[in-house]
Amino acid sequence: MVQGKHVITEWERIAPSDAGMDAKRLEALTAKIETDYSNTNGIVIVRKGSIVYEQYFNGYSKDDRHHVASVTKSFLSALIGIAIEEGYIKGVEQKVIHLFPEYEWDDSNGLKQEITIRHLLTMTAPYAFEDWNEPLDIMCMQKDWVRYALDVLGDNGPIGAFKYSTAGSHLLSAILTRTTGQSARAFANERLCQRIGMNIIPDPEMTSYEFDDLFGGRVRGWVHDPYNYSTGGFGLTLSPRDMARFGLLYIRNGRWNEQKVIPQAWIQESTAMNANQYGYMWWLREEHNELIYSAIGDGGNIICCIPNKDLVIASASAFMFHPKDRWSLIKDEILPAVIKSL
Repeated sequence: MVQGKHVITEWERIAPSDAGMDAKRLEALTAKIETDYSNTNGIVIVRKGSIVYEQYFNGYSKDDRHHVASVTKSFLSALIGIAIEEGYIKGVEQKVIHLFPEYEWDDSNGLKQEITIRHLLTMTAPYAFEDWNEPLDIMCMQKDWVRYALDVLGDNGPIGAFKYSTAGSHLLSAILTRTTGQSARAFANERLCQRIGMNIIPDPEMTSYEFDDLFGGRVRGWVHDPYNYSTGGFGLTLSPRDMARFGLLYIRNGRWNEQKVIPQAWIQESTAMNANQYGYMWWLREEHNELIYSAIGDGGNIICCIPNKDLVIASASAFMFHPKDRWSLIKDEILPAVIKSL
């Protein structure tokens, strides 16, 4: 890599063999993606801090941004960790409703009073919808998304059971803004993107809130709700290279060119294995006693981090229903290309 004083300005691309990887296996990867993962728009593989494989498809290039869907959640998690480190947020045990004192709601079961930031991060707060059947379209039709998210928070189940919720993620974005005075997008640009050489995230002009504006072809920058809160669980656009930079920051324990960007302790907490295989908005797995954590979004968007192999795989994809699981691609085609331990 070419290094400046504070950020890495350009990626160095090295031969796979120089990074202990099988060049022929990686060459075969392109045809495999075109055949079996055709909605992939771009993929970057980084080992030992340098690019060993990079390909773009469907007319895209390295400069294009892509809607990375729920990868947004993992990105937001990093911002929460930075905000706690800087003293804006007291900590993960801070009660959620204390941060929204102007709202009033029925809390007959008392659960809302007990829900913490940690519960939102780990998806262990109850909500008034069935598991994996969140009516996200209803939230997106509201003028006040935060009001809606608070209304559904704390019903239909106990605290501690895993229930995946994008509405809960949006509350985290609102908490970040209420405590820092900046949107998640602005905070990210200042505290994260500029520090590690990522492209600045644009501020989109939201003139409507239809499907294409929030999830489809009109998504730009980082989408925000009608009250200008950056969407907490989707709506972020990144290039595959910037996705890879973010993943590399995590496997380097939050440091970039010897500067601390994210607290190491936050990364360790975020990726500690648990029964739900879900940390602070990162999906967790163990393969051959090796921890792997991933930011995953609909359609096949993924940032897969394998610290013990100093390996990051970042793939951006167009939305499609029932996409082929990218873990199969990583496990069957990419990991076997690692032929030399570090």
